[in-house]
Amino acid sequence: MKTAAAPISWGVCEVPGWGHQLRPDRVLGEMADLGLSATELGPDGFLPHAAADRARLLRDYGLQVVGGFVPVVLHDPDHDPLPALRAMLDSFEEQAVVVLAAATGRDGYDARPALAADGWRALLTNLDRISSGLRHQVVLHPHVGTMIESAQEVARVLDHSATQLCLDTGHLLIGGADPVALAAAAPGRISHVHLKDVDAALAERVRDRQMTYTEAVRAGMYRPLGRGDVDMKAIVTSLTAAGYTGWYVMEQDVILDAEPPAGAGPISDVRESLSFLGGLG
Repeated sequence: MKTAAAPISWGVCEVPGWGHQLRPDRVLGEMADLGLSATELGPDGFLPHAAADRARLLRDYGLQVVGGFVPVVLHDPDHDPLPALRAMLDSFEEQAVVVLAAATGRDGYDARPALAADGWRALLTNLDRISSGLRHQVVLHPHVGTMIESAQEVARVLDHSATQLCLDTGHLLIGGADPVALAAAAPGRISHVHLKDVDAALAERVRDRQMTYTEAVRAGMYRPLGRGDVDMKAIVTSLTAAGYTGWYVMEQDVILDAEPPAGAGPISDVRESLSFLGGLG
């Protein structure tokens, strides 16, 4: 089981005003202290943009890059996202998976517009153009507050495009999908996994628009693996039986109000999650 980390587990996020942003040296150092050897890139600007500079920094901590979260507007019929995306990915590591999110064009994930028929046509067309037009592996990340959030929207992508998926266990559950059922029903469409455990009661409040996504994250919607309501063992068992050999990226989105003391804060939850994963084997 190939396990990686992500800076969002340390509260490092692309959303303006998300919370206190920890420095790369602390985040990468704590990843290394936990024995991790791989990470996703985090938001633009967190790590050096130039691939050579980034490689030197990550090498100091014994880390490799496995992917990067890339929010892109795909639903605008008058906008071609491919040229700008190609230019941005020039600095991406060859082996890094492009974890694509169907961005709304707005900051944050607390609201999204409705998608009309022409928007759906553009989105599905762009997904396949991007998947076939880039040298990197591309996966679509269903994500709360993006144009692909709900179970119905995920099903529509599966039915009408050939794009591979990032199975994000938390965002799928929050959006109303069953990540266990999806892992069992469509393992051949899954090429990357984000492992999140979730408090289902808070997820339901987000789904019913009783609280925003940001409010729910601040309230602790994401839990260390094994302490939430996602059946992690069933998902890992199902994917393993289907021959999945990709990465499992641990993600518990958090919002920090201040710098935690050394050895405290997010590292404790990531350590607990690693211990849980170790027990699955």
